[in-house]
Formats: sequence, structure tokens, C-alpha cells
Amino acid sequence: MNRNNIFIHLALAFVLILVAAFAGQLNKWRKDWRGHVALIPHAEKKKPATSEEVALGEARFGRPEVLVRFKSDVSQEAIERLTAQRHDRVEDRIENVAGLEAIDDLDNADAATVVKEYSALPEVEYAEPNYDIEMDEVESPLVPVLPHDPQFTDQWALANSGQRGGKQGADISATLAWSITTGSDKVVVAVLDSGVDYTHEDLAGNMWHRPASIPPYHDDELGTMDDEFGFNATDFASDPMDENGHGTHCAGIVGAEGENDLGIAGVNWKVRIMPLKFMNAGGFGTTKDAIEAINYVIDRKKAGVNVRVISASWGSTQYSRALEDVIRKAYENDIAFVAAAGNSSVNNDRTPHYPSSYNVPNVISVAALDRNDQLASFSNYGPKSVAIAAPGVDILSTWLGNAYEEKSGTSMATPVVAGVAALVLAEHPHMSVDELKKKLLASTDPIVALKGKTVTGGRINAAKALE
Repeated sequence: MNRNNIFIHLALAFVLILVAAFAGQLNKWRKDWRGHVALIPHAEKKKPATSEEVALGEARFGRPEVLVRFKSDVSQEAIERLTAQRHDRVEDRIENVAGLEAIDDLDNADAATVVKEYSALPEVEYAEPNYDIEMDEVESPLVPVLPHDPQFTDQWALANSGQRGGKQGADISATLAWSITTGSDKVVVAVLDSGVDYTHEDLAGNMWHRPASIPPYHDDELGTMDDEFGFNATDFASDPMDENGHGTHCAGIVGAEGENDLGIAGVNWKVRIMPLKFMNAGGFGTTKDAIEAINYVIDRKKAGVNVRVISASWGSTQYSRALEDVIRKAYENDIAFVAAAGNSSVNNDRTPHYPSSYNVPNVISVAALDRNDQLASFSNYGPKSVAIAAPGVDILSTWLGNAYEEKSGTSMATPVVAGVAALVLAEHPHMSVDELKKKLLASTDPIVALKGKTVTGGRINAAKALE
């Protein structure tokens, strides 16, 4: 090879080295740029300020997998740093329980893995999955035949004359209670369920609306919501309209308008029903959404709304400390929590059913009776954990689209007790939650079938509760 050819080859080799080096540096710049984008701290992300932005944010991210309560000395900045390090985001902070955060794992890991990861951190008090929740309702094996013009005489739970083979007097003595009071529109009962059809002809007059004097609900993470009709935790919207029917049925038991020549009468003829939607059209919700709805009730109570009772006709065998914590906060704000005992025919003393089995002073667990004063075949019970019983089989109440249907379950017994609680508060508006619970549990008719099955061994009696 001559000398000129050597120089040519050396020049070509040098050019190839430069090209390779430039390509390597370009690739490094690309990786660095991508890494920079991926590591933007959560705290620097812009929080949604409008309902439209909130909706878009929910579309981009999944629901929170876990509920984590950080210790009291852990700052919000530290929480944000810990979640960002794990490629997670704080979906919501529960304002009324310090340190309680709903966390979404952006890698879509299973909840058990995320719980284990956070539980191992010294900064964490506890971590638990965002459990699924379902309604406590039992469908009748028979298709109910409803009259075209339903009447009060079909409501055996309120006045049992022995209709359809029932036992005369096996009711809550509502007609005697109404000689004292038929309720008050100053008392607010929150129905924590699938929402309520607030346009129903027998409910519209008794629905709660946010007073103009109280500002719209605001959540630091989720934004401001115009809660004119109540609260929808399923997508943080202003419309708690029921798409399932279960919540509407429970609402009618509490307070379908009386003496209006339409349909049925509720335990209260006059009351204010606050719809809280945390379950979807299929009848399912999550622990986090239930917590957010209760958090909303506490906020509204602090803002001046006289909400004194939460009626909760649902449950699960999964224990949640986070849910228990927020129910305890409701107690601290003088709000009773009436809960369904469950429909598995089991002893809740041995197999707890939540939230009815939480050992919190404001919780009142309710079993179901049939029209013959027998414990319903499906009803859970518990001489230590189930407080009281109420009618819960073939209960006629409001349904979607101005309709009325019969349903069975401890779901139906629960709003009966919540309704009686509202009657008592109408007559004694300054009664504390402790006094209210004591009054309700002392106001029962002893039932042979309930001996050794509930704390009181009796069926709620509205007239005795008003004595």
C-alpha cells in the first residue's frame, strides 16, 4: 500500500469514529431527556381546578389501589417524595383524618404488593387495599306484584294488620309515633348508597339542597364541586342521581313524603335526605369512595348543615382501619352511623361484617325481621355486635322513575332505624349522638326470636323512642 492510500484510509477511519461518537452522544441526550420528563416531582404537577380537568385526570389515571395513613410527624412534602420515588401519585388526601392518603400506583401493581411496600416504611402507620364494597340486599325469590296505586296499607313495617299472612302488631308502631311527630325538615339524614332519584314524586319535597349561605364543597386535591343536590364520590361530580335504585329505595323508607296523596309514607313525613353516591349502577363501590363521602358529610356538618344521621345499607367482611377512622371522626362531629348487619345468616360476633362491626360509639348495627317477627332467614346476627332489629323483608318503597318496588335485606331494615333516629331528633334536636343511640337501644319490643341474637333482643319501636 502506498503512502497516499494510507492517509486516505486513516482519514476514513477518523470520520467513522466521529460519526459513532456523535450517535452515542445523541442517544445519551435522548435518554437523559426521557428520564428528566419521567422524574418530574408530583408536587410540581398542576392540580385540576375545574370539573372538566378532574374528569380528564380520572381518565388518565386509574382508581387508587391503596389507602395509606402516614404517621403524624411525616410532612406532606415527605409523603409526596415517598410516593414519587415509587412512581405513585396521591389521588386524594382525606382532610378529616390526618395523614390518610388514597394512593394510585402508576405501574398498576396489584394492591397486595403496594400495601406490603408501604407497610414496610417507618413513616407509615398502616396501609390497606381500597376494597370493593357491595350492597346488603337480598332479592325476593318471587316477583313482587305491586298495585297500580300503592297505598299505605301495603307497608306492613309501619302498620302490620296481618296483611299477606303477617302477624298483627309486628311493626315499629309508626302510627302511634306520628301522633307525637311526623318529622322535621330541620333534620338531615345522609343516605350513603348508590345515590338517590331526587326527582321522584314521593321524594322531591323532602330532598336536601345546599343552602345558598353555605359555599360549595371544596377538596384540596379534587377541586371545587357545586354540591347543590348532594355528593357523588364515584367521579367527584355534582350529580348524585341514582342509576341502580337501591339508594332511592332506602331513601323512601327514611322519608318518602307523607300526606301528599302519592305512593307511600316514609318513617318521616318531613325530613331532609342528603344523597351520597359512592356505588355505581351495578351496585359496587370502593372503600375510598365511601370514605370520601363520609368526609364530605363531616365537612358539611362543620359548615353548618344539621346532618345528624348516616344510613349505610352495604358492607364487606374486609376490615378497613381507614374507614373506621373516618366513621370515628363522624362520631366526634355528633353524627350517628346506622349500618346493615349483613345478609349471610352468620354470627357477626365470630365473623365480623363491616362497617356494622366497627367498635365505634356511633355505629348502630341492624338485623332484619320478617312480617311475623322472625329473624329473616338471610339476616346476620350477634348478641354482642348487632344492636337492634327492624323490618327488612318485602319492604315497599320508592324506585327509579316514579316507581315503587318491594325489596328485602338488612339494607331495608337499616333506613327504618335511621328514620326512627330522625324522628327522635325532630322532637329532641339537641340530643347528642351518645344519647340518641342509648334512646334507640332502650326503645324496643322484646322478640322471642331475637333472644340471644342481638344486643337488645328486640325490634325498634318508634313510639317508645319518642316517649
